[in-house]
Amino acid sequence: MKVVFYTREFPPYVYGGAGVHVEYLASELANLMEVEVRCVGDQDLQSGQLTVKGFSSELLDVSDSKENLKPIFKFMETCIRMNTGLFDADVVHCHTWYAQFAGIISKLCYGTPLVVTTHSLEPLRPWKREQLGKGYDASSWIEKTAIEMADAIIAVSEETKIDVLKHFNVEKDKIKVIYNGINLDEYQVTSETSALERYHLDTSKPYVLFVGRITRQKGIIHLINAIKYIDKDTQIVLCAGAPDTKDIELEMQERVAEIQKDRDNVIWISEMLNKKDIIQFYSHADVFCCPSIYEPFGIINIEAMACHTAVVASAVGGIKEVVVHNETGLLIPVEQQQQAPFEPVDPEKFSKDLANGVNKLISNLDLRQSMAKKGRQRVEAHFDWKSIALQVKELYQSVI
Repeated sequence: MKVVFYTREFPPYVYGGAGVHVEYLASELANLMEVEVRCVGDQDLQSGQLTVKGFSSELLDVSDSKENLKPIFKFMETCIRMNTGLFDADVVHCHTWYAQFAGIISKLCYGTPLVVTTHSLEPLRPWKREQLGKGYDASSWIEKTAIEMADAIIAVSEETKIDVLKHFNVEKDKIKVIYNGINLDEYQVTSETSALERYHLDTSKPYVLFVGRITRQKGIIHLINAIKYIDKDTQIVLCAGAPDTKDIELEMQERVAEIQKDRDNVIWISEMLNKKDIIQFYSHADVFCCPSIYEPFGIINIEAMACHTAVVASAVGGIKEVVVHNETGLLIPVEQQQQAPFEPVDPEKFSKDLANGVNKLISNLDLRQSMAKKGRQRVEAHFDWKSIALQVKELYQSVI
């Protein structure tokens, strides 16, 4: 059996959870079958049964007034290029709307069975219009077309399966829930502190950690608003980069600068850190905070749990299936608007509740240690890539 992955992200160009997912799933599947990854970039790799090939676009001119359409045209053109050359796949597997147009073309032109993993859904990310303008209508059409013509759909959580059935015209039995996973050998607690020292953390004092992109979806602004309610001795470490838009980047800069006037222990790391550094930050954090307002799964939570860190997270989407309240962390309820953009009805209350959760864990060492131990156990029991790859292989066999 041979599978072709279509994806925007693949190392060294990974900026979000979907890229992490593709990297590890491809590696694990390559132990079971031939895997060819066609991605955006300049990659050119052959290792055992894994082949990686990067593709780029030669984008035609787009007028300045249509600047935010460039990503749409760029990725659609790249998706066409991904279908060129020798094509001998038994099944194709698409990841995110950026690469789903490639899967649409493959199914139409080659007749290859199509599998789509729903890492997130455009109808539930209306803030993407800030980034794409009218291009958001195009990305939504690509996603809808790919999902509805797919032979099988992987939902990364039960909640995501419900969302797919609600927003798309698909048969229930075409959807299979397969969770994201983690490399248990790689994500382990470490005593190394060189990365912390490089960014001048005081290792004698506690800190709460955020890791994620600067986007409405990840809710980082709500965490920043919560800082004023977090105990003054608790350091705040924001590993946050890849802003969706210039506007949200500017908002982030202004909010952090304002907070830093009152406390000198808020550290913002805007560059993308390598895995070894991130694992150090996870390992030594007293609390990991995930304030997302939309999260189909939330792979960052299992990364933190694998590194023996208690979690405070918003009770939305797949997070509720990952974090066990009062056992591996605290789930913070959030009443959300029923219509787009799905922000909290009372943002100030949500920020206060996040802060209260952080303060509760920071002040209770026994509870933190218990959650850290149970978090690692839960990851080992439910989120191992080896078992996930076997589930994906079985799904491929069912559609070929």
